[in-house]
Order: sequence, then C-alpha cells, then structure tokens
Amino acid sequence: MYPSLLKRASLSCAILATLAGVTQAHAQNLTVISFGGATKAAQEQAYFKPFDQSGAGTVVAGEYNGEMAKIKAMVEVGKVSWDVVEVESPELLRGCDEGLFEHIDPAVFGDSAQYVPGTLSECGVATYVWSMVMAYNGAKLAKAPTSWADFWDVKDFPGKRGLRKGAKYTLEVALLADGVKQEDLYKVLATPEGVSRAFAKLDQLKPYIQWWEAGAQPPQWLAAGDVVMSAAYNGRIAAAQKEGVKLGIVWPGSLYDPEYWAVVKGTPNKALAEKFIAFASQPQTQKVFSESIPYGPVHKGTLDLLPAEVRAALPTAPANLEGARAVDAAFWVDHGEELETRFNAWAAR
Repeated sequence: MYPSLLKRASLSCAILATLAGVTQAHAQNLTVISFGGATKAAQEQAYFKPFDQSGAGTVVAGEYNGEMAKIKAMVEVGKVSWDVVEVESPELLRGCDEGLFEHIDPAVFGDSAQYVPGTLSECGVATYVWSMVMAYNGAKLAKAPTSWADFWDVKDFPGKRGLRKGAKYTLEVALLADGVKQEDLYKVLATPEGVSRAFAKLDQLKPYIQWWEAGAQPPQWLAAGDVVMSAAYNGRIAAAQKEGVKLGIVWPGSLYDPEYWAVVKGTPNKALAEKFIAFASQPQTQKVFSESIPYGPVHKGTLDLLPAEVRAALPTAPANLEGARAVDAAFWVDHGEELETRFNAWAAR
C-alpha cells in the first residue's frame, strides 16, 4: 500500500513538474527598454522581477539613451524587437503623431481619476514623475542656496556650476534665474526676445559652467568638489544621499516631468505589453519603486502606502510641487530642434 501511494505521489509530482516546465517554456518574453542606471535598478525590483514571478510573462530588460531613430527604423522595416519603451514626454508626443507607438486601451488601466492628471495619454502611461532640481554640496559653501538666482551668484557662492549640456531645462533655469515667473516661463521662451534673454543670462555664467551629459555626473562632481552646485535629476542625488554623500536639494524652481511607458507600433505582444504597464501602474508596485528611488508615483493611491520620510523626498509631494513648474512637452516638440541647434552653436563658441 505505502509503496503504491509513494509511487502515485511521485508520479503526481513528476506531472506537476512537467506542467510547470511547459508553462515556463511557453512564458511569453516581453522586451522592455528603459534608461538604465539607478532607475532601471528600481524598475527591476518593483516591476520586472515581480512581473516574471506573476507568471504573466518574462521581461527581457534592455536600455538605451532615448534614440527615437532606432524605434523609427524598426517600425518602418516592420521588424519590431522592442515591445515597451520608456520615453520622455516630448518623444511620446512626437512618436504618437508619427505612428511609432500603439494607441493603448484605457480600459486596461482602470479608473483614470486615480492617476495624476496628465499621466494617461492615447499612446502612453506615465511610469513616474521626476524633477530637474538644483543640488549642492553644503560642505563647499558658506551658506545654502535657495534659488536659481543664487546659482548665478558667483560672488556669494563661489565655485563651478554643473548644467546639462542642452537647451532643454538649461534655458528654463536661466530665465528663472533672471526673474521670469514660473507661470510665464514658456510664454517668454516662445518669443525671440525671451530666447535671447536666456542666452544672455547663460553668457554671464559660462566661464563657471561644467557641462554634464550623463545623469550620474552631477552627484559625482558634487561629491568630489568639482562643482559646488549643479542642475541634476532628483533621483540621482537621492541615490547619492542614500550612500552617505552629504548633498542638498533646492525644490523651489525645480522642473518636473513624467516619463512614460509606450508600446512600439507593430509589436506582436501588444496585449502583454499593456498587461505589463497595468501591472507597473498599481499602487503596490509603484510603492516599491518609490521606496527604491524617489521619483513620484502616478497612481494617487501610492502616496498613502509610503512612509512620511519617503513621501517627503518625492517630486509629487505637495510641499515639493509648490514652487515647481511642469516642463511643457508640447513647447519642446514645437521648438526643440531650433533651440538645440542654437544652443549647440552657442556652447561651441
């Protein structure tokens, strides 16, 4: 009797193991491309691994630098090897207009009222909200700066400054430093006089600027004392703070912007792609992400799940949004090419 039971138990285990193997073998791969660095590490913990464990599919994670040309080439030749891509807001608008991204089914993502306004669109769902902030090394300054005007004040705050090597964000902070009100920022920048005003302001600081191109550079330069202040992605600074680097953040005057998940046009895995994005948009998964890196969640239910000290470091925390300005994606779609061309010519002089 006992040998028979054992035999049947062993057979059942073998069948279950075989079925599990079949399920694993047929688990659909989903290629998800994001920007790498500390953000990708947080995405791995919050979204990629849990999605794999859910049994819905297997995430094959990759990274890029936002090159839309790669996506366009895939779509045009009809050989789409990327399913979900992380894109900045202007690229989402451009890609949607150019037919590079699938239109998503809003019903998959639940009640739109539960999302931060502006984070659900016809071609994408925001994955988080980040901010371009002013960061500083307090050990290198006699007092803490409080505004972009202080960033330009090399007399009271001597030392090198770090700025992103590009027109976007850099022109905005130049105008803010010059006294333009946040609500008028893009109205001013949309005029020839406003653009000239921004470049004239940058002329004042140019000898003190150390240009950065990678998000990892500002915290490294600040920690080393190469610069005393820098425009920086808030998450990169927070990651350095977690490692014990004594850096400060100035939230007033920050520029915040969502990053989006988009589904590449022509992917055979559209349904699974939408399922992944819906999975990554839940409060429980976004909680893990925001605990790993302080970027603001887009589902309103997430903030209540987070400890007060975590909420305080998020761009979407009410105190941090006060005095901040949303980046105008449509403005950069309309004017980005000409402004970047002018910036590159100015920077090369």
